[in-house]
Amino acid sequence: MAEGLRERKKRETRQRIADIAMGLFMARGFDDVTVADVARAADVSVNTVFNYFGTKEDLFADRQDVAVDLPAQVVRGRRPGESVVGAFRRDFLDALDTRDWRYGFNEGNDVFARMVGASQALTARMRELHDRRELELAKALADELDASPDDLTPHVVAAVILDTTRVVSERAVRRRLAGEPWDDIAPGVRAAAERAFDLLESGLAGYGTRPARALAGGAGEERGDEDEHHEHEGEG
Repeated sequence: MAEGLRERKKRETRQRIADIAMGLFMARGFDDVTVADVARAADVSVNTVFNYFGTKEDLFADRQDVAVDLPAQVVRGRRPGESVVGAFRRDFLDALDTRDWRYGFNEGNDVFARMVGASQALTARMRELHDRRELELAKALADELDASPDDLTPHVVAAVILDTTRVVSERAVRRRLAGEPWDDIAPGVRAAAERAFDLLESGLAGYGTRPARALAGGAGEERGDEDEHHEHEGEG
């Protein structure tokens, strides 16, 4: 259904307030900007701001509802014959190549990360956002795979996949914060992502297994030391 004039104006007003708020946050820091400051800069009342955003944190995370739903969309949009992990690999690498915001590869995300790190309120909100994404992904997995209500598998899979994407994305952010150019960062992030998704696809059964040869060698050395000890005892 086509968007009506009233809905379009509301959407545009909401976006304008969010953009002005983000500009203030970037210039002065999140904790040093009030909702009244945002309202004044946007030439609206404080009540109008709260009509569109429930909290000041919502002004910062104005695309949170979209972000929460994105992982579930990846699951629902997987191709015929494509696994859940395969779908996330494809989506993650596409975002990396196009520098899309959905995994934090967009231009300016280092500024975003720096603001979050400087504010306890924003750090808490980002944790909450991650938890919501994980829950919605688990629900989508359970629905797609017709899992029983007491099956923990969708929750485990959701946690592992989203933590994997988060860890790899954070590596890119840390390097950007250190001043490295994106062209130097991207190849290493891609390689790390490929290894991570390979690990997810193959499972963790063999991860960290001690090589059998090392165990055998170690046991033989211990045995040899023990025999030598008894020989010296006999000589005594």
